[in-house]
Amino acid sequence: MINEHVLTVSLEEFGLSKYEAQAYVALIAKGTISAGELAYYSEIPRTKIYPTLLKLENKKLVIISKSKPIMCTAIAPEDAFDGIIHEQINKVNAMNALISNLKKASEESRKTRGSEEKRYFHLSANNVLAQLQTMIEGSKTSIKIMTDQWGFGLLAECKEQLLSVLRRNLDVKVLVSPSQIGSESYRIIPDGVEIRVSDITQNCFIFDETELLMIDNDNGKGAIFSATEILGINQEKIFSNIWKNAIKTKALADMTKTEAQEIYKIIKTVNELGLTYLLNSSMVSKKPEADMFKLLEKNGIALKTKTLDDVIEIMDAVMQITCSGHVNFEANTKNITVESKLNSGHSLPWVSVLDGCLQKQGYKTRTIYQNNSNKGEKIHIKISKN
Repeated sequence: MINEHVLTVSLEEFGLSKYEAQAYVALIAKGTISAGELAYYSEIPRTKIYPTLLKLENKKLVIISKSKPIMCTAIAPEDAFDGIIHEQINKVNAMNALISNLKKASEESRKTRGSEEKRYFHLSANNVLAQLQTMIEGSKTSIKIMTDQWGFGLLAECKEQLLSVLRRNLDVKVLVSPSQIGSESYRIIPDGVEIRVSDITQNCFIFDETELLMIDNDNGKGAIFSATEILGINQEKIFSNIWKNAIKTKALADMTKTEAQEIYKIIKTVNELGLTYLLNSSMVSKKPEADMFKLLEKNGIALKTKTLDDVIEIMDAVMQITCSGHVNFEANTKNITVESKLNSGHSLPWVSVLDGCLQKQGYKTRTIYQNNSNKGEKIHIKISKN
């Protein structure tokens, strides 16, 4: 067995304090252990073990779990010191020798235990909620969540913890499945949590871009992945790509579930099918606006039976979600104004839907389009009864 005292002294020469070196070597030898056990094996006073672990975590030499009791794992020597080797070329030979010895110590330790250490912790179904609440409250910078109906219900039970991190101005983003718009769980989630909708089939909670909690909705079991750089980066990319194209839901917060679901269906239908439908219909029709209206009817969305005020309210919510805009109706002048903060024609599909709906309800329309590259778009629709 390699002399651990020699390894400790060598690590002190690379900038670690005596306690940091003792703790790291003990973790290499013992694998994943509790903070209390680490204090015992490293012969570090219990009052000093937590500050020492935090310093090692900042130096990216150990992983500390958020679970109780606190568990800690040494980063593999070849990973922990690779950066230092590149930064201090003149010491590369001495450092490689140290890494080699540490690897031997780690390998000998694994042979003794008869197993290989892994950087994740299993959770039983009974412990998942408590662990989720602990990880939310322990977050420092951000929380990003992808969750289906089952996971969203679990998140709704973490209201107090979400309020706590929102008071600390943490960035909390949640991607949910369409069925959850306007649901009971949706209404429980506190204001300040930004929610968007997409087709989500997994339950993945990303904390501070480094810790992940994955939950299996079939059996309720979970797994925590701590300081997993590659996995964390990949999940962050997946989240960001979905988030960019997901539908905002803030404008739907005060609506019933039926109303919210209808608006989501309108947006989804036009976004996914609208362009193709208009291109096809323009070849056979002189009024593509009416054909756009037919597209919605064909997909089970009947706007012509609604009052003018209801249609304006629906289209206002659509504009808020898709273009950060609004729809205003001046009853005295019979003038409808559609405003969009985005230009380049972002509002035109919705103006087309609105115009088609008005015509179906017996109104004659006259449309004036204004485009300001700095302020977005504004469309005026003057209406009168035929």
